Amino acid sequence: MLDSKGAVVTYPIIGAPDAANTAWVMASAALVLVMTPALAFFYGGMVRAKSVLNMMMMCFAAIGVVWVLWLVFGYSLAFGDDIGGVIGDPTQFAGLKHLFGGDYAPGEPASAAIPLVGTIPAMVFVMFQAGFAMVTVALIAGAVADRMKFTAWLLFAALWATLVYFPVAHWVFALDGLAAEKGGWIVNHLGAIDFAGGTAVEINSGASALVLALVVGTRRGWPRDPMRPHNLPAVMLGAGLLWLGWFGFNAGSALAADGTAALALANTLGAGAVSMMSWLLVERIRQGKPTSFGAASGVVAGLVAITPACASVTPIGALAIGIVAGAVSSLAIELKYKLGYDDSLDVVGVHLVGGVVGTVMIGLVASSASPAGVDGLFYGGGLDQLWRQLVAVLAVGGYAMAVTAVIALVLKATIGVRAHPQDEADGIDDAEHAETAYDMAASRGGRVDI
Repeated sequence: MLDSKGAVVTYPIIGAPDAANTAWVMASAALVLVMTPALAFFYGGMVRAKSVLNMMMMCFAAIGVVWVLWLVFGYSLAFGDDIGGVIGDPTQFAGLKHLFGGDYAPGEPASAAIPLVGTIPAMVFVMFQAGFAMVTVALIAGAVADRMKFTAWLLFAALWATLVYFPVAHWVFALDGLAAEKGGWIVNHLGAIDFAGGTAVEINSGASALVLALVVGTRRGWPRDPMRPHNLPAVMLGAGLLWLGWFGFNAGSALAADGTAALALANTLGAGAVSMMSWLLVERIRQGKPTSFGAASGVVAGLVAITPACASVTPIGALAIGIVAGAVSSLAIELKYKLGYDDSLDVVGVHLVGGVVGTVMIGLVASSASPAGVDGLFYGGGLDQLWRQLVAVLAVGGYAMAVTAVIALVLKATIGVRAHPQDEADGIDDAEHAETAYDMAASRGGRVDI
């Protein structure tokens, strides 16, 4: 690539980082990284007490598995120069080479000369995007709660990140000239808008969760036996921490402390808040009572839906997306009972459905007054952006389902994916981890000598 003066540009670009932008994205990276432990609380509270540790361990383990892969080749697969329109060059940044060496000169920041992505140090971008990969893998765990072997989960997580997440992240996030010269086809050639991961994170994980749940099979006794959340305060705590992390997730994706980040911040708050109220209204009408579980789920549904759209819609458009996401996701979680798939913690109903709602509605309510500069159908833009959004949804969802099916079926045929029936009945915390979340025996007192 040549710059405006005709000189050859090599990647990563070497230069002095912008201090304000760097500080904001570093803070955002920390917020995104805490989303995976937050998800562990959210999911952990939803399951029965006898398998809460296993559920939380599946989320925490995603951090370790993904980071090792991300460091060795994952970042390069996602953000290296495009190969064949499918994947990034796995050798370009393997081991994170070329991303941290430079002149860390003392004194003013302007005297430094280090690898950059945009105006921030490349290593800050590496960490920021690593958090996306970690939480996306962890999201899938909710669909197979209470019944999947931990070893099988670790292997699945590694294979899925390599074969599904890294390629799709390249399609969606690798903008030409950002981290490398040539990037992915969805963002650069199709022209679909996905600011922070409605396709790469939400639809990708939700579609894969559906397939994995079908391969692993239903929980024993489902849907006959009640399988209620064991700790609703933990669910609400997890939802609150996720909401906090989502500000970094969405507003941090601007990669700058600027007006785009400010709009994304406001839209993230608005969509989450109104989606919660929309979900509760549907609950009140259908079941007679608004629940804390519904409030937490409604918040997450709205955050999911605004993720791709937070820089392409106005605050009013964000409210529209939140209203639709809360209501539709609330209705969608009932589909598992009608269709017979056991999506334990509603990954499909919230993340797949919410991701589709948010991604498609960009084609309806996007406004050229926003940083994306595109009008949707309701703003006079016609069908041009809508069809692009639909193609992105179908491409990512279809690819994720196909590759996940292959991974899951291979694991099922080789090492097996299902816990032993007795372990499921007793609770897989003890069988898989030799621990229990709550030591009830110790709380009952002991012998009293009189």
